[in-house]
Amino acid sequence: MDRSPRDRSSRSRSRSITSALAVAAAAALVLAGCSSGSGGKKAEESADGAAAGKASTPRMTVALITHQSPGDTFWDIVRKGAQSAADKDNVELVYSADPNAGNQANLVQNAIDQKVDGIAVTLAKPDALKDVIRKANAAGIPVVGLNSGVSEWKKLGLMEFFGQDETVAGEALGKRLNESGAKNAVCVIQEQGNIGLTQRCDGVKKTFSGSVETLYVNGTDMPSVQSTITAKLKQDKAIDHVVTLGAPFALTAVKSVSEAGSDAKVATFDLNKQLTGAISEGTIEFAVDQQPYLQGYLAVDSLWLYENNGNYSGGGEQPVLTGPAFVDKSNVERIAAFAAKGTR
Repeated sequence: MDRSPRDRSSRSRSRSITSALAVAAAAALVLAGCSSGSGGKKAEESADGAAAGKASTPRMTVALITHQSPGDTFWDIVRKGAQSAADKDNVELVYSADPNAGNQANLVQNAIDQKVDGIAVTLAKPDALKDVIRKANAAGIPVVGLNSGVSEWKKLGLMEFFGQDETVAGEALGKRLNESGAKNAVCVIQEQGNIGLTQRCDGVKKTFSGSVETLYVNGTDMPSVQSTITAKLKQDKAIDHVVTLGAPFALTAVKSVSEAGSDAKVATFDLNKQLTGAISEGTIEFAVDQQPYLQGYLAVDSLWLYENNGNYSGGGEQPVLTGPAFVDKSNVERIAAFAAKGTR
């Protein structure tokens, strides 16, 4: 794949970037030094000082296209990070999402038809997106991946990837379960066919010395999620840990544990401000944080850097990992301050 910047002469756009690159470099250094219901506040709101400076380069348009399900607060944080980078880089951010892989592919095609300057996309179901990503590359539009698809991004011809290696994260959680003395766990998957979620549970099974059973729930129907987990806990009293793959599901699992009269503990992937409170209170044991704000920020910023200076992170060969990072009682107080702002 040709990694050189696209020829913009047909659009008669000159690039004057020296001062803006200095701003970006400074912001990148700050970011490097810093350590997920309802949709929450609008993602377009500023990140309370998380962005610094503003580029003077010509305005460009970036499409961020995810597999978000309605009401999943995790994506508010991704969008807030992306918007913060967009504000700094003089980028118009166009966000769209659909949990249906075919519909998500159509959204990518819409971005191609609109001749955007760059596309950032999640790859929860990569096979459904390979053809349309090929079309974006053919149109000369740089495409980067984020959040889901760390094992597939290079195969699909993406330029860069920002996210967590879900298998590695799962393995880390499995080891943590061993340390806590767990023996029987259930891993709750809220979306069948999502490669990243499957990799998380598979990673747990690789390193956990006890038994792990996978439980599928309908993540778009939270009352159903609660009743399904409750029924499982009532049926199998030996379950001592419920592992969920998202913050809203962890909070729901806590209700299920109470409803079932179970002694099981809850551990989860991903974070939001409600979850930090639950960790502080001890109703949730710990969370594996993939830093979604960072994923959104870096994806948008990378497209600006590529457009204006020909940079691509990881040299096009390695992903930029944003996790796993454990949040528990030992560090939740500090993390909670950022989560309250919607940036962690």
